[in-house]
Amino acid sequence: LVPSHGEVMADPIVAIDAVLERVERCYDTYVGISALRHYFPDMFREFEGRPNHMPFTEKLDVPDFLYHWGTTWAIRAENGELFVMDCGAPRVIEEIDKRVESGEISGVTEFWITHYHDDHVDQVPALQQKFDCVTRADRVVADVVSNPLAYRFPCISEAVCRIDHITDDGDSWGWNEFTMTAFHFPGQTFYHGGLLVEGRGVRLFFSGDSFTPSGIDDYCAANRNLLGIDFGYERCLDVLDETQPTHIFNCHVDCAFRFSEDEMRQMRRNLHHRETAFGELFAWDHPNYGMDPHWVRAHPYEQSAVAGATITLAVELTNHSDEARVAVVKPMPPNGWGDAPPQTAVIPPKRVGKVVFRIAIPPNETPRRLVIPFDLVYDRRPLPAFREAVVVVHEEPNRASSR
Repeated sequence: LVPSHGEVMADPIVAIDAVLERVERCYDTYVGISALRHYFPDMFREFEGRPNHMPFTEKLDVPDFLYHWGTTWAIRAENGELFVMDCGAPRVIEEIDKRVESGEISGVTEFWITHYHDDHVDQVPALQQKFDCVTRADRVVADVVSNPLAYRFPCISEAVCRIDHITDDGDSWGWNEFTMTAFHFPGQTFYHGGLLVEGRGVRLFFSGDSFTPSGIDDYCAANRNLLGIDFGYERCLDVLDETQPTHIFNCHVDCAFRFSEDEMRQMRRNLHHRETAFGELFAWDHPNYGMDPHWVRAHPYEQSAVAGATITLAVELTNHSDEARVAVVKPMPPNGWGDAPPQTAVIPPKRVGKVVFRIAIPPNETPRRLVIPFDLVYDRRPLPAFREAVVVVHEEPNRASSR
């Protein structure tokens, strides 16, 4: 067998058996702490009782000053103001309207976006238009929701959200009787924030979609669930250790919950084990190259331009290795656009590197949607047409008006 990457397999049966064994071992580590066990328990009955699988954690009652509608959690202050987190459906605005009309609340004054998925942000522009609220989001979340066409991720929304305050890891501010502290929380997706809310004798942690009572939510690799110390769910567990919340909340789960010290240790052991187990499946020196389909990505992924304009395209590369890596990137523009010379980047370990190209669109280019592939040589490994960007060409305005 000659694979697209990796070594030629001289004994196919032995190789296939080894792959099947490794896939089973990886899937066992996945199920052992999977959040999906909470949502779909019947899917995982055959795994029940395995000693390396974490039991469901303790469920807690929800404080009476919280509301939960769809994927939205909201906090009511003593003065009647509302702090809202996410808005994916019209029902959320309808529920708020009912309570404003009844006098239960006075209105929305602050808004927090946990992450970019459509079921969390589709109705954000409508909520922002209706209520005069300050909107906050983690830096990486803000970049996606304010410019969604620049990214090619699962469940991305067309909604363009206004962000008034971009938060960095550990930023705190006061809202009525509560203290809010924001964190970059790379759980269900790398582009994700967590929020600690302290007040009224409790410490509430809003984890977006990142945890359920049965574990972690990493079912979609394109969300970028990175493995390793200080990355992905390891970082999320660090935040929970630092903040010591009394309650944890998931946007899709009605109850609150919290993890014991033993359960936290079990999740960490699982993540350490899967870094080795998944590494055995991939022809790379770190499993994140196989787990992260966006370790190379074009930014912006999609843009519009007129014929005759010059566009700027960046290619961002995440070096998941423990040593510096050399990347050579060459765009392949359409025929007639001219040649774009390759560029080289030396990327430090565990860092993101970038090369930037300026590409001229011919003045006579036909209005159309185009794909520009990028050839890559990474650590001397050729990866042709490895990533792509999309350019939507419009006719140059003065040409159109002259007709």
